Amino acid sequence: MGTDEQLRIATRRGSDRLILALEGELDMASSTLLQEALARANCEGSGTVVLDLRGVRFLDSSGLKAIFRARKAVRERGQQFAVTPGSAQVQRLLSITHLDEHLRTIDSPDALLT
Repeated sequence: MGTDEQLRIATRRGSDRLILALEGELDMASSTLLQEALARANCEGSGTVVLDLRGVRFLDSSGLKAIFRARKAVRERGQQFAVTPGSAQVQRLLSITHLDEHLRTIDSPDALLT
């Protein structure tokens, strides 16, 4: 199975944000796809970049690292970064590693940031 079959990333624009909707597995085999999608995306004019994790079925330490690399890149551009909650497995991993404390989480990709 190729990495593009393991993880699909759809990019769309909201009113004030760029949304990357992930579906599948974000792991060692596919984590570079997130970096590539973020690099290809035209983030100009977007005050916020949202990673929609609702479709992520599996996440490992490489996936966690990819999320935090994305967060760092977005913040270095002066933009806000947010994620939506993922599956129970994803949320559990974020919680036990305490990384959820460092991510702004919103209910849906179009939710207001507070």
